[in-house]
Amino acid sequence: MKHMRPLLVTAMLLCLASTASAAECFADYKAKRDNPLRLHYGVVQVAGPCNAADARAEIAARLERNGWTLLNVVSLFDRSGLEERQRSAGQYYLRF
Repeated sequence: MKHMRPLLVTAMLLCLASTASAAECFADYKAKRDNPLRLHYGVVQVAGPCNAADARAEIAARLERNGWTLLNVVSLFDRSGLEERQRSAGQYYLRF
């Protein structure tokens, strides 16, 4: 049984690591700033729960601190959706 402990610990750590990475949540959004009117499309990592209402509140608060107003959250996605959105987001890719 003593020989099994390191294997069990390793297996548990691998499970925890895969759970953490699976829990990553990202969102793409549209925002504006007035006077003069400026618009941008961006991508952010969502730290809180990965649902539309919580993500919207979190993103809106981050943007507001930086003088932007959230217009809408386009979608929520995992890490696999990042690459396809990087070019479109430009300087606002994972900025906030």
